[in-house]
Parts: sequence; structure tokens; C-alpha cells
Amino acid sequence: MPECDYCGASHDSEEAHLEHLDSEHYDELGPIDKRRVDDVNEGSGFPTGPVAIGVVLLAAAGIVGYVVFVAGGSGGASIGQAGSAHYHGTINVTITGDTFDFSRSVWKNPQEYPRFHFEGRSDDRWHAHATGMTLKYGMSTIGIGVEDDAVTWDGTTYVDGEGYEVVVQVNGNDVPPDYVLKDQDHIRIVVREA
Repeated sequence: MPECDYCGASHDSEEAHLEHLDSEHYDELGPIDKRRVDDVNEGSGFPTGPVAIGVVLLAAAGIVGYVVFVAGGSGGASIGQAGSAHYHGTINVTITGDTFDFSRSVWKNPQEYPRFHFEGRSDDRWHAHATGMTLKYGMSTIGIGVEDDAVTWDGTTYVDGEGYEVVVQVNGNDVPPDYVLKDQDHIRIVVREA
């Protein structure tokens, strides 16, 4: 039999005890007893704490899923962590007559982009240090935007068929931006006036 801590009255059931607390001692109740009384008054008796925790956990899982699978900057592909792979390839880029020399120090940025970069004093090979490395992601690390039928460089977007011929190939084959690079792939990007 529940007993009232405030006046010592005994009750036949927990429900009767909570009704007594509500009618006789509500202003004296601490936060826990008030919540118990309010739950009975609302008729729910349903604990809202576990529901709130479930909603927060579900939202967190959704955010993590979005970051990992959608916003990874890879066009939907899942690029692995830096250090999850190590492979190399070659590259030729010529945009409106300017051929890029990737052996120059201006292109060496392994600390800024640990997944895809150029390194070494005179090395002009690209280095990929992550699984699932896409052409689009790799080129973005050096400031070249690659989209279907378009290349962006230095603030200008060159669209194939709109005054320019745009070639984006790997190993001599046209590829989409989400092409996953492999060891020894040769990347060729050319933009020229049509």
C-alpha cells in the first residue's frame, strides 16, 4: 500500500495515491512526483523519454548516412578513408592551349588533400590514397571541375558543343565524372575551341 510522504495517508493503489498527491499536495511536489501525477492526469501513462531518445538516434543515423553516402563529394560513390589504398597514374591536362605541368611545386598538396594529390620533387604522377577514388573528386582537389560534357577551370565553365570541344578520358575512353580511378590509369582532359 502506497503511503504519502507529505501527510502519511495510506492508499489502496498507486493510482489512488497519485490522485491524492494531485488533489492535496500538488504545489508541494518535487519535479519527479509532478511528472508522475501529470502523466496520470493526461491519461497517457506513456513515457515520452524513450520516444525522444529514439527520435534523436534516428535523426543522427540519418545525418551520418547522408554524410557518408551522399555528401562525400564523390558523386554518390563512397570514397574510403585516407590511407585505405595507394596507387598512381599519369595525367595530361590542356585547357584552351595551356598545358599543365604537374611536376611543378604549385600542384604538390598532400597535406591539404591526403586522398588525391601530386608529390615529390619532379614527379608528375597523381597519387590516390583512398579506395573508391573518383575522377571528379580527384580533379576537384586540383581545382578542375569535371561534369558531364563540361569542365570548369579558373572560374570558367567550358561546355562541349557550346564553342568548345571538351574531352574527358581515362585510358583513351570517354568516362563519366564518377568513374572510379584504378592503378596506372591515364587521365586526359582537353578543352579547345571548336
